[in-house]
Amino acid sequence: MTIEQQEIFFQRLADQNHKYRYRLPSRHECGHFLQRLINFLFPICQDCKESNNPAGLPGAYKELQKQLDCLLKPLDPQLERSREDIVYDFFSQLPDTYDLLMLDAQAITDNDPASVGIEEVIAIYPGFMAIASYRIAHLLMTCEVPLLPRMLTEFAHGQTGIDIHPGATIGKSFFIDHGTGVVIGETTHIGNNVKIYQGVTLGATYVAKSLASHKRHPTIEDNVVVYANATILGGNTVVGRDSVIGGNAWLTKSVPPYSQVYHQSKVEVKQQIA
Repeated sequence: MTIEQQEIFFQRLADQNHKYRYRLPSRHECGHFLQRLINFLFPICQDCKESNNPAGLPGAYKELQKQLDCLLKPLDPQLERSREDIVYDFFSQLPDTYDLLMLDAQAITDNDPASVGIEEVIAIYPGFMAIASYRIAHLLMTCEVPLLPRMLTEFAHGQTGIDIHPGATIGKSFFIDHGTGVVIGETTHIGNNVKIYQGVTLGATYVAKSLASHKRHPTIEDNVVVYANATILGGNTVVGRDSVIGGNAWLTKSVPPYSQVYHQSKVEVKQQIA
């Protein structure tokens, strides 16, 4: 590339950079904050060489507040409130989020026969990691923070293979087992005590920018079980409470409470030729 070509290219970059509406923290810093916050709430895993932190929990708490404030700085022009108010609001509601996560961890422990205890679920299970990241990101959304919540859930998506939009509404004692390939869309409503297995999609029937402000994703009521690779689509689709959606089922219409929906498998035995 000649000097002249470099100058033209640099000018193109500068022009485009001036057009961006948002400035964002780095993915690395977002992931670091998320992991530190989860470790603060659930200090089960430790490095081989333990760090000496004489300040204890109060010191770690203050550091997390500073880190969140730092993540919010690039977004300052788009924030409806001061960073100080947002940080205060977020951490004021953190105890309630912690309570929800303890219920999630207990639900996974109680419902997975392979689990040896809640410590294993918190430290190892990708389903819990994804749910914890979602609940933290969802809390940021309630604090009216743009884009940063999505950065947190996308970090978890990369770590776990589970894609939960921070705008989804999810009730108590949520259980994702295995989890790889699970997709939960932005306007999904999920009730209490719901169990979801790998490959489940809670999505939209039609994708268009004009529908961004509409409810596009399904409602899953209390005590529903959705087995592996089931697909449930549509903002008007409601799965009634205590229903079971079988593996590989395809559902675009509502079903009443206590329904059982199964993908029909057909078995044919070939006739032997003498």
